[in-house]
Amino acid sequence: MFTGLGAVTDVGVTVPTLWESVVEGRSGVGPITAFEQGPEWTVRIGGEASDWDPLECLDTRDLKRMDRFCAMAVYAALEAANDCGIDLDKGDPYRRGVVVGSGVGGILTIETGHALLIKYGPRKVSPFTVPKLMINAAAGSVSIRLNLRGANSAPATACATGAHAIGNALRLIQRGDADVMFAGGAEAAITPLCISSFSAMKALSVRNDDPQRASRPFDRDRDGFVLAEGAAILVLEELEQAKDRGATIYAEITGFGSSGDAYHIAAPEPTGYGALRAMKAAIADAGINPDQVDYINAHGTSTPLGDAAEVQAVKQLFGDHARTLVMSSTKSMTGHTLGAAGGIESLITALAVRNGIVPPTINLDNPDDGFDLDFAANTAQERPLQLALNNSFGFGGHNVCLAIRRYGGD
Repeated sequence: MFTGLGAVTDVGVTVPTLWESVVEGRSGVGPITAFEQGPEWTVRIGGEASDWDPLECLDTRDLKRMDRFCAMAVYAALEAANDCGIDLDKGDPYRRGVVVGSGVGGILTIETGHALLIKYGPRKVSPFTVPKLMINAAAGSVSIRLNLRGANSAPATACATGAHAIGNALRLIQRGDADVMFAGGAEAAITPLCISSFSAMKALSVRNDDPQRASRPFDRDRDGFVLAEGAAILVLEELEQAKDRGATIYAEITGFGSSGDAYHIAAPEPTGYGALRAMKAAIADAGINPDQVDYINAHGTSTPLGDAAEVQAVKQLFGDHARTLVMSSTKSMTGHTLGAAGGIESLITALAVRNGIVPPTINLDNPDDGFDLDFAANTAQERPLQLALNNSFGFGGHNVCLAIRRYGGD
């Protein structure tokens, strides 16, 4: 069960603001302000969480010891803890754990530390560099801040990270190893090296003159993804405990499926077979039939190859039902937050089934050839949702699908 939600994104720093933004179709993409760019930069847009103020929950001493991605994770975890209403000062902390990952971790710390090393020599490198750059720093910091002494890990499976974290947390509860888990992902990769590296791969959109329309999944004019930052932490809780304490149950996570493409380190397997296997495994794990799925929160990055492979996978798996269900990509609004994406989109999917609203795929003006499904183009849809899937696929061929069901109180 999802009983607590927390988030930091470019379209909302709190969960209510995030949800309102994606329902209304607001884009969080704009010109990059995190660092200066000259005319030689071909990509000058990103999804920055510009409204976020870490000092609302962290003091300056904390921030000196944390990379930006880690501070975002702690911020989101504190919101989730407050939202779930568990008194973390009572009960057994060894039955509560953390699975929070990242795609690239403290990349800002790495770049800053290297610049200092080159310019001033080794004596100017901060002693906090290693604790700040570690991908597991977010999981460690969340556990310290909230006194979570149970299972603690940090997956790093590129853009599948956040979804992997939630799936792994689910398994810990199902096995009886935990009663409560804080799970999700965090990323703050709008840095010179990341922007230039993804740009060199031709992976990023260059629609600099119209940033809010740059992320356009499934549209024939898409030219790459928009790099964004953010974090989302979800509280997973064992059902009977949640019911006993009268918790707000947002949705039920019923299935977790994963697979590997074994194809290419950066490109998706072109037939979408790996994505199909992950979705099929999640559906089987949930004990449902494919025709019971109402909604898919697509990975939908706005890249030519990725979108095509996912659409093909959905058509192969669902057959005629693919034209009955609705599929949308909320990355059209948030941009692509890499390791945080699976957490952010699981949170959105949980609210979608709870509220009966499918967030739109904005900027979808001309669907690409063969993209003849219902993508909730440009406008949210109100419809009774019972079962949804959330897809997350990462470089390296990592595929994860989570099955999320509306909680009916039974």
